[in-house]
Amino acid sequence: MPSSASSRSSSSCASSTAEFARTADLNPEVYRGRMLPGQVLKAVVVCIGLAIAFFAGVPVAKAALIGGAILLLTRAIKPARIYREIDGPLLFMFAGLFIVVAGAEKTLLTPDIIASAKNLGLDDVWRLSGFTAVLSNIMSNVPAVLALRPFIPGLENPGRAWLVVAMSSTLAGNFTLLGSVANLIVAEQARAAGTQLSFSAFFKVGLPLTLLTLAVGTAWLAAGF
Repeated sequence: MPSSASSRSSSSCASSTAEFARTADLNPEVYRGRMLPGQVLKAVVVCIGLAIAFFAGVPVAKAALIGGAILLLTRAIKPARIYREIDGPLLFMFAGLFIVVAGAEKTLLTPDIIASAKNLGLDDVWRLSGFTAVLSNIMSNVPAVLALRPFIPGLENPGRAWLVVAMSSTLAGNFTLLGSVANLIVAEQARAAGTQLSFSAFFKVGLPLTLLTLAVGTAWLAAGF
């Protein structure tokens, strides 16, 4: 009986994925570009260097800036081509969103409100994970993390709480198009290329995927701490 249910679940997920691909009219040929082996190798080397730097304790911002500078200084693509790909309205939208979140943090999140977070029971891993997932799909995952930042130090186990927020905000980004900055960027780029990525098509795949991965991730962190 369990194997039958599992088979039906797998079949449903596969059909949802197929429906998503059909609805979105995905065509690999549209997105295929010219391969630059040297640039690919350079990117791989920089990524490995970044991973080593992160584990070695180098500040994330410094490592990222150095890696980005290396890629820029050794680029093989003319800057004008890259500038044409920049989506100005999208950048302004997120810049405005971050400004609003920062303003709300400074003016609305008083010490009393931050202290009252204990009454929400956010020390519980499952509750914090669910709260983060919901907030991530209301205001996108990166602003959600910024909004939760003042509350984390006051929780019983801040280290675990940060891991839960990082896990939940990342995986919750798969739930809807609004859940992640990356989703909106992909949707905008697809629309510019003539492919409409609808909310419903994304949701058909995002719903089961997000619920499954969130459940596994939350259970793992709850058991590990």
